[in-house]
Amino acid sequence: MILEQPATLAVAPDVALESRLAVPAGAPAGVVICHPHPLYGGDMDNPVVVRVQEVCAELGLATLRFNFRGVGGSGGAHGGGLAEQDDARAALDALAKATGARPLAIAGYSFGAWVAALVGCHDARVGALALIAPPLALYDFDAVGGKPVPTLAVAGSADPYCPASDFQRFTARFAWVTSAVIEGADHFFFGKLYPLGEAVGGWARGWIAGGGARARRTN
Repeated sequence: MILEQPATLAVAPDVALESRLAVPAGAPAGVVICHPHPLYGGDMDNPVVVRVQEVCAELGLATLRFNFRGVGGSGGAHGGGLAEQDDARAALDALAKATGARPLAIAGYSFGAWVAALVGCHDARVGALALIAPPLALYDFDAVGGKPVPTLAVAGSADPYCPASDFQRFTARFAWVTSAVIEGADHFFFGKLYPLGEAVGGWARGWIAGGGARARRTN
């Protein structure tokens, strides 16, 4: 498994983001990973974000995780979710450049899942989505309805920000969404990173086996 390397993402003349990039030789696809809310301690070193990166890397995928603006060594200030979409688009640009013509996916955790949905569902390069602990009680995820690509929605059964009833209704709306409920997990997946990784790995393997490049070209 190739080690991640530090990389800088230029978003605007006064905003550059710190990131970690890994592009193994022959990677069949690449995944951008968005972290949870910047104002509540979220960053690219969050254990859930790291677990997603590890699982994808074990499958030979290229990965890029990054700090949103105003977090860690990234410039700028928190933008309430709007500016963070520019950050995610810059991450997709960087990973696309690093991997060439390979298909792309975007994954996000909590606030990052919302940003990933908004950006991924409007970017023709994105052929798959992974929404981890989507805070359905706080944000609108209707954008998912506009992009029928392999989508994972995974949440803990004890997550107050993603109530079970809301999660069930959301995942039932879209035939292309695969749902996974981690029993006993809260919003932070304490002690539940292994089953979370299993869900993410299943999504990634299915996307690759199902022809990620073909999915991307149809959007």
